Amino acid sequence: MAPRTFWKGYLKLSLVTCRVAMTPATTENERVRFHTLNRKTGNRVVSRYVDSVSGKPVDEDDEVKGYERGEGDYILIEDEELEAVALESTRTIDIDIFTPRDSIGWVWYDRPHYLVPDDPVGEEAFSVIRDAMAATDMVGIARLVMYRRERAVMLEPRDKGIVVWTLRYGDEVRDPALYFGGIGEAKPDSKLMPMIKKLIDERTKHWTPEMVDDPVQGRLLEIIADRKKGRKRPVKKAPAEAEAQPSNVINIMDALKKSLASDPKGKSGGKAGGKGR
Repeated sequence: MAPRTFWKGYLKLSLVTCRVAMTPATTENERVRFHTLNRKTGNRVVSRYVDSVSGKPVDEDDEVKGYERGEGDYILIEDEELEAVALESTRTIDIDIFTPRDSIGWVWYDRPHYLVPDDPVGEEAFSVIRDAMAATDMVGIARLVMYRRERAVMLEPRDKGIVVWTLRYGDEVRDPALYFGGIGEAKPDSKLMPMIKKLIDERTKHWTPEMVDDPVQGRLLEIIADRKKGRKRPVKKAPAEAEAQPSNVINIMDALKKSLASDPKGKSGGKAGGKGR
């Protein structure tokens, strides 16, 4: 069963408009979650705000937002002031810019959402916008109020629908030059490249969701299933961390030769047929 729609509105391109519905493309509903309990009573523990100096509980009416301008020095911002700068929720995704699909780096992508037509009447308009973007390898850029803030969103055609990505704000993405700029310009030995490519080739497989399974989630579900049956598993001690390999004493050529001589991982796997996204 498809999850319940969390947003409904209109998709608009110039004078072409259609009704659409949007749902988050990812979910954490299946993740194992725990509550904190009082071991003695079995009751849930309730969180409360307390004064960091006096340690006394703070009444809800006395709670106020504060912006720290110096150590221990805050500017108080009232709820009415925060509400005054809130944006009106718009129900129209008005595409006003198109840009090449590969011109937006992955680091700008935030949350994906599935966008679909919301009635049969608008399906043709939805389909022609989707197919035109796919044919020109373009994505659409619009602005939309989501999660209580105005956000730039990117519309990407995908299969029969459209994926709406919220994009990160400009001040959220760090400049890679600050981190990669210090890496030297030296090129590796040309003899090493074919060996690395062979290792990559031997480990190449088609993408499947099983590649990103959460092993901890599976173990937690096993523990919960045992507890339901009244069984308790013995707790295994975590393995000691392996001693770090010395980074200054290594012969890359020897390491590659040993890697290729050993049983290669994924030798039976097929070639990767598609991109991860």
